[in-house]
Amino acid sequence: MYVCMCKGVTDHRIRREVDDGARSWRDVREATGCGTQCGKCACTAKAITREAVSEARAEADMGLAYAI
Repeated sequence: MYVCMCKGVTDHRIRREVDDGARSWRDVREATGCGTQCGKCACTAKAITREAVSEARAEADMGLAYAI
């Protein structure tokens, strides 16, 4: 779904940025431009970013469990 109509940013794009290494809302905002124009999308985009980062960290933690 489109999160930011001003910049044409979707939830998939936000998740892809996190998969590519973004670990904060600031990283996602800088990479996508989301939330930089009217700002109405910022709360939703931040929530999606938080969720994606949590999932990425959980996956990373699972990988470490096998390494021990």
